[in-house]
Amino acid sequence: MGIGVFANYLANFLSFLSLFCGFISIIFSLKSHFTFAAWAIILSVIFDGLDGQIARLNPSPSEFGKEVDSLIDVISFGIAPSILGYTFVYRDFYVWATLALFIYLLCSVWRLALYNITPKQELRNYFYGLPTTISGGVLASFILIYRNQEGMFLPRFLPKFLFPKFIPVLFLVLVLCLAFLMVSRVKYFNLDAVKHFAGRKLGVWVFLLASGMIASGIFKKEGIFLFSLFSLYLVFSPFVVKKLHKESH
Repeated sequence: MGIGVFANYLANFLSFLSLFCGFISIIFSLKSHFTFAAWAIILSVIFDGLDGQIARLNPSPSEFGKEVDSLIDVISFGIAPSILGYTFVYRDFYVWATLALFIYLLCSVWRLALYNITPKQELRNYFYGLPTTISGGVLASFILIYRNQEGMFLPRFLPKFLFPKFIPVLFLVLVLCLAFLMVSRVKYFNLDAVKHFAGRKLGVWVFLLASGMIASGIFKKEGIFLFSLFSLYLVFSPFVVKKLHKESH
């Protein structure tokens, strides 16, 4: 078995692990195990990133793998975060929340469909629109913060009992912002750009990320760390893409 064929099999296996995490997240959400549901989505983000890198080892990537990956992303980063957010934040039926989360799901499907038909020579170091993996990770980490009461989004002078009352509004705004960014033409860098940008210091960056995750776990602030990480990508990625574009010309 050649390295290319093995890479395809391994990439597909990782994709199916991502699917399993998305599926189990939905089950956990329906059973009110919200922390486990959020972590399942985070694991799905990791498996999705790994399968993309493994697939690139094959000079002739599998079309089957590409289509499967997109379908899995709809479930793991479109449906699963929507169900998690709705069952935890809203619980009962709310028309506006239902509409907002449907828009989020619609935009994730739209974004993945556009990605599949975009010529790959246009996507060397970046994507058009916020990746669904990041949007799903943002929502999952938001739930982790709220679930564990890790931090307050409100100014300190406001009483803490107001915090839960603001969560549905904050979540609704976040959902709609992510939906808009997914179908926008804003450029977000991919992992190939990360390797190019980090260069020989890639190992150092990986070590720092791992150290940050371990430290956040020790202090029980994993949600804040992950939400901050995803938010930094969301805000600064377009500027990194612009810098890489200038360097290449």
